[in-house]
Amino acid sequence: MFYVAHRLFAAHDRHLGAAAATALASRVGFDNVFLPFCDTDEEDLVADVKGRRLFDLDRQRLNRLHGMLAILHGPSLDDGVCMEIGYAAALGVPIVVFTTDFQTYGPTETGPELAFADPLIETVTTDIVRAHRLGPPADDPDRFRGFATRNALQIDAGIDHAVTRLLVSAAATPTMTTAGPAVTDTVFVEPSPYGSPTDWRHLVEHHSTDTQRHNARRQLALDPMGTAKADWDAALSSHTLIVNVAGPETPPGAAVLIGAAVASGKRVLAYSPHSLWTYAHGREPNWRNLMIQYSITRQLVTIDHQHSTR
Repeated sequence: MFYVAHRLFAAHDRHLGAAAATALASRVGFDNVFLPFCDTDEEDLVADVKGRRLFDLDRQRLNRLHGMLAILHGPSLDDGVCMEIGYAAALGVPIVVFTTDFQTYGPTETGPELAFADPLIETVTTDIVRAHRLGPPADDPDRFRGFATRNALQIDAGIDHAVTRLLVSAAATPTMTTAGPAVTDTVFVEPSPYGSPTDWRHLVEHHSTDTQRHNARRQLALDPMGTAKADWDAALSSHTLIVNVAGPETPPGAAVLIGAAVASGKRVLAYSPHSLWTYAHGREPNWRNLMIQYSITRQLVTIDHQHSTR
């Protein structure tokens, strides 16, 4: 089974996901590709707790993958897709990321340049395919139609290359593995790249001790890739993840680590004092992307105010 992970809240994003799924299915067969929203019948699905049901349906596929094609763009990455990337990475599944973003990102003015703002994405994925330039000029008197054609060629060529890279990686990868056993009483702490308030620090100290904690270090590191690998290894070997998910969306690295934690059965304590609730037809209100919300063991607001979410 191959999984297409993509942002799915807007029609143009779903269209791009469908294009990627079609290209992949033409090579491996339509029954061997899972496309969220489409294959969960999300728009018309009826369930008592619809968001939870969608999470369970997606997770069923995540547990039996041969490969993942993920679509990501820009500095603010979809947290649901990042969660799915972390989940697959913890299981040893090959992951190819496709992006048409023409920007690269770095921690300082002089670099190093990264495909995404958080180096953890490049650490856990098998390959990144950047189709960052338009297709060749189109011979069309309508300049807007010609511009649209150049964008379509860029996307089609990039998807084809990403599918090829994924199939090569999947063929070279042995059967799925599971993350190694966690070290009892170890805690990995993932702060927000946007800053963490005093309440967050008090919660971390309340739920862990100095000797238990491994604090994420990649966000301020001079060697972001090497430090991201050390963060990933430490998170995989930890028993509990304490993560700051505050903001309009869960930060990308935090979402990756949440996916890895739930794939390997770890506890996830998530600090989210001010949630932006989302509403969708037939679905219960969600305080976070449902792939994040239903992965979390406990939502932390203050030391005295906590919610169990699993």
